[in-house]
Amino acid sequence: MMRELSDNILDIAQNSIAARATLIKITVSVSHAANRISLCFEDNGCGMSPEMVQTVAEPFTTSRKTRKVGLGLPFLKQTALMTGGTFDLSSSLGVGTTVCASFGLDHIDRPPLGDVASAFYTLILLNPAVDFLFVYLYDEKRFEFDTRIVRQTIEPLRLDEPEISDWIRENLNQEISLLHGGSFS
Repeated sequence: MMRELSDNILDIAQNSIAARATLIKITVSVSHAANRISLCFEDNGCGMSPEMVQTVAEPFTTSRKTRKVGLGLPFLKQTALMTGGTFDLSSSLGVGTTVCASFGLDHIDRPPLGDVASAFYTLILLNPAVDFLFVYLYDEKRFEFDTRIVRQTIEPLRLDEPEISDWIRENLNQEISLLHGGSFS
């Protein structure tokens, strides 16, 4: 099982990257009023057949050729359901995939959220050719980070150039910290 929900962000986004997605939208939502944390991933990758959609959230189902064990989605589903949350996966061949999971915020078995800013930063830095739209909702507050906008602003520089990547890390850390009132919960 993943130690933190931010580990799931890295793992599930990697599925989208493996599916040749050029745009991945990741939404993290924390709602104290609803007693929920939600993670939602939407991509424009190659999508899955209806048969694969039916089995992909079961343990040991994978499309990988190098390793025959697929546990990311099954662990996400199991964790969501055991914390009183939900899990939904939809996909269409040639269109993309959407995975959404919610977790009981105060459930004793819910893993901590973890370092979401570092997860987002890692995805950007290690996948500079992929565009990401990160939406972080914390109660009534919202932060969005769109690499497409950053790319337009910094051309001809690249996202993985040191001065740009340093700014990205600082911006993600600062804005997410501000959502939490200066501290993470």
